[in-house]
Amino acid sequence: MTTRNALFVSLLAANLGAGLLCSAPAFALGSDSDTTPTCKAGEVYDKKTKTCVKQSSANLSDADLAAYAYSLAKADRHQEALAVLDTVKNQNDPVVLNYRGYATRKLGRTDEGISYYLRSVAADPSYAKVREYLGEAYVIKGRLDLAREQLAAIQAICGTGCEEYQDLKEAIGAPAKG
Repeated sequence: MTTRNALFVSLLAANLGAGLLCSAPAFALGSDSDTTPTCKAGEVYDKKTKTCVKQSSANLSDADLAAYAYSLAKADRHQEALAVLDTVKNQNDPVVLNYRGYATRKLGRTDEGISYYLRSVAADPSYAKVREYLGEAYVIKGRLDLAREQLAAIQAICGTGCEEYQDLKEAIGAPAKG
């Protein structure tokens, strides 16, 4: 658990009482409105039952596992996210590849993350979220030219008003385009 998350949990426990924390899954921190709740290590969130279940006994779809892994990654639980992604049957799914890239990039393994992003783009060239994250990885690498290529691709996919375009534009520091 990161220091920030530990502090958050401590403050929450002080304000709500420890009993509440044990009875419900914690929600991942992040800006996504459809964020899946996160569970303690070794458990995954089952959308059907709306409870945390042991990862080894979970009978979840690849899509549910990928969504849960992304929630873990957004909560700075990157290693756990990768462990959940390891359980997905279709390892070549563009969403799975994107989330694997995201988690590895956030662990500081930017080149490895880029390799997953590129595989995701090859599988689904019109997937705007992977292009955003690929562009952000290029910004980290100092390759603003390649980041701008991804920004142009996102614009072609969803225009200048979509979240992916706006987020990458901000990461690049590009002037507003619409």
